[in-house]
Amino acid sequence: MNARLSLAQVAVLAAYAAGMAGGQLLFKLAALRVAPDGPLVERALGLVQNWAFLLALGLYLALSVLWVWILTFTPLSRAYPFVALAFAITPILGGLVFAEPLSVRLMVGIGVILVGLVLVTG
Repeated sequence: MNARLSLAQVAVLAAYAAGMAGGQLLFKLAALRVAPDGPLVERALGLVQNWAFLLALGLYLALSVLWVWILTFTPLSRAYPFVALAFAITPILGGLVFAEPLSVRLMVGIGVILVGLVLVTG
């Protein structure tokens, strides 16, 4: 395996990270539809009937298969740092979709993550 990532590898890894962020949005949607009170069993049964939760699980299953495929042609040490991209995408999407606060401190942290990704993969 070549240590330098191709543009296609970077694109697949970025898509993987975007999928992870999408899954987190689905989990948040599921959480918004779960009753915060009540017995644990009732809340768990509510999740089984929650379309957003089930879709998130399906997406994560598909992403797990994608990850194994990615690792057939990309060294783990080069691929795994791209997971951090999801840590940058998810809070931004949370702010855009759910109106969650995006503080300056959070944005600086996201910037640090992105700089770190460039340093590690560059």
